[in-house]
Amino acid sequence: MLETGDSAELKDLFDDQYVLLSFVYTSCDDVNGCPLATFVMQQIHQKIRNDSDLDGDVRLLTLSFDPNNDSPDVMASYRRAFTQETASWKFLTTESEDALDPILSDYGQAVNRMHDKEGNFTGHFAHVLRVYLIDRDQRIRNIYSVDFLHPELLLTDVRTLMLEQAGKSSVRKDDDDPDHTLTDEAWGELLLGRVEEAPLGLPSLSAAKKDALSADRANLGRELFRNPVLSSNNTLACASCHKPQEGFSQNAVSRAVGIGGQSLRRNSSSLFNVAYQDRLYWDGREFSLDTLVWGKLLDQPFLGNRSMGQVLQRLRSNEDLEAKFEQVFDGEGATVSNVAAALSAYMTTIVSGDSRFDRWYFGGESDALNEEEELGFRVFRDRANCAACHTVNEDYALFTDNSLHNTGIGYEHSMGLRPKRRQIEVAGQTININEEALTGTEQRAYNDLGLYEVTLNPADRWKFRTPSLRNVELTAPYMHDGSIGSLEGVVAYYDRGGVPHRYQSALIQPLGLSTEEKAALVAFLKTLTGDNADIKR
Repeated sequence: MLETGDSAELKDLFDDQYVLLSFVYTSCDDVNGCPLATFVMQQIHQKIRNDSDLDGDVRLLTLSFDPNNDSPDVMASYRRAFTQETASWKFLTTESEDALDPILSDYGQAVNRMHDKEGNFTGHFAHVLRVYLIDRDQRIRNIYSVDFLHPELLLTDVRTLMLEQAGKSSVRKDDDDPDHTLTDEAWGELLLGRVEEAPLGLPSLSAAKKDALSADRANLGRELFRNPVLSSNNTLACASCHKPQEGFSQNAVSRAVGIGGQSLRRNSSSLFNVAYQDRLYWDGREFSLDTLVWGKLLDQPFLGNRSMGQVLQRLRSNEDLEAKFEQVFDGEGATVSNVAAALSAYMTTIVSGDSRFDRWYFGGESDALNEEEELGFRVFRDRANCAACHTVNEDYALFTDNSLHNTGIGYEHSMGLRPKRRQIEVAGQTININEEALTGTEQRAYNDLGLYEVTLNPADRWKFRTPSLRNVELTAPYMHDGSIGSLEGVVAYYDRGGVPHRYQSALIQPLGLSTEEKAALVAFLKTLTGDNADIKR
């Protein structure tokens, strides 16, 4: 029932729009429960109304699971505390618990009444807060828990979903030539061209990697990368954690969000120039994109799949995708090797170079950098010795040594050497809080030992892969656990010498940089933002 008292089917209210659906009850007094969810929805609603790309395409639905108390009049009064808008944000209830139960069941939303010692209902409910992102085909595409209920994260996911569904059209606009359209075939050729002639600042790929590529494989891989069919409940895609518009990383959370809204162990590392990496994952446990694909598809906390067969069965039952596999792989449908080949082909094309730094250093454009940025490069190369790990060669720069180092971050967290006060975000507001106040309320901290978990060599404890610095401006937060939120914070961390201990790399030493040098170093890092044909699509 709507707040007006009119009856309607829930699915009819989706109205061919992208929907954010939350279940709440108006008498909840847990500030980290229903009030938080509705407050976040209010922030999202305000942002949508101010964004012409979203307004009219996104609808918010707030449904009560307390029909005995939350009548239409109560829901109308509750709504007025947050918005006067009734078209794009609807507040709903049901006639009875019997009418509500099948809805809760369909969404896997378990709710239990709480009773006192005498067995009397207290007026409160035990439930796990969930917000559901639903696409225009009325499919659940993501589920958010209170840990990840952040307006920017949800809106970024909505925009990603809109890009994905817009990409289902066989015609796409070319940003460089808005009057020109690209067919799927031409789009695949564009991706392939990114690799056949490497952008300024990057080396040529090996002949073996080029031979494994084709335009149609890259294009199919691009579609799979954005398709939630790869997750067990059809809610997550590779692009959910590696968002093209966020530098193929994830900006809103420090650690990636997996199946059912659970927190994963590590930060979503950027996929820019991943084809040039010798070691993959933060702990360096993989060595090729083909094997990385299935390692990630079978990562249960991430995508929820328990077997290769489970993934292949979903792909083969999708007639459109199966037909595309057969077209690309000479009549052969989705197989273990073909899935890996398509996704690895696409990831190989995620290359980015031709930055302002490249044009200055390799292209001879003397005015491509300003004086502060040039000072920053000198600090990077000499005083700070960043180039020892983030390497710059004579004719190209990957800005990584493709090795693993102990920088102190993992040790600091494993040993509990964290600051007594900490900045956290609650509903988009940054506050400082004493760590002791969080005791017992946070998800379990991971004792992440990095490369040691692969080799079991004690000397490898807390070693993590050196990330490339290309496009680093786009890929916050930083470090394997996303524990540093800004480039300024990263520079400050290395300036003080990390967290000295027995296993920390000898390359990490106090730097004693001046305020001017630190600012220049950050300015230089921002010159490494390069080109990428796929980032806005």
